[in-house]
Amino acid sequence: MPNLPALILAAGRGERLKPLTDHTPKPLIHVRGKPLIEWHLEALARDGVREVVINTAWLEDQFPAALGDGSRWGLRIRYSMEGRDHGGALETAGGMAKALPMLGEAFWSVSGDVFVPGFRFDETSAQRFLQGDDWGHLWLVPNPAHVPLGDFAIDDQGRVLPKHLDVVRPWTYGNIALYRPAMVDHLTAGTKAALRPSMDRAIDHGKLSAETWPGPWTDVGTPERLASLNDQAAGATGI
Repeated sequence: MPNLPALILAAGRGERLKPLTDHTPKPLIHVRGKPLIEWHLEALARDGVREVVINTAWLEDQFPAALGDGSRWGLRIRYSMEGRDHGGALETAGGMAKALPMLGEAFWSVSGDVFVPGFRFDETSAQRFLQGDDWGHLWLVPNPAHVPLGDFAIDDQGRVLPKHLDVVRPWTYGNIALYRPAMVDHLTAGTKAALRPSMDRAIDHGKLSAETWPGPWTDVGTPERLASLNDQAAGATGI
């Protein structure tokens, strides 16, 4: 059976990457020779995902123009157009809630502005998630310099805890997860809402798990991080 569908979050303005994002949505900016979002599309297709939803708002007409219907990757891409339907981005939880009718009983979620080569959207992980009753399963990364205090802690059973810096080591949410609709189905479609309150609600109900991702991971949020990624690639190839 095919892997679960995926939601790629691509609606944001990318303020910190201006002026690059004045004319190009952040997920369409090139990293190591191709648009950042294409790294995700290739990985999803490789790992058996066939259905992809991309939520859009800022310069959203550029996404269908650049990516089409996904057939070149063996995918079917559909677009949840928040700019057209709501006048702007709905933030992460709001964007998920709007896209739920296209996503089914559970789905992968990945931000369009993280670079995470080597991550596997593993069908085994998806099936394990379906066998439980959690609302979400997160992949956490070591705290980068721009998130020194992290976001969450986890216990020995992989349950997500509120962050207690004096008790348990904190980790940063890597913007990759598996979710059920229950994570955001308390929100009315079209509502603008951040994801953290929904995550905290899941923690309170004991419905959020996580594991750590030890591989390369970059939040491509600033010109400096973008340049560093591209410089590393140039150095590796001797360009």
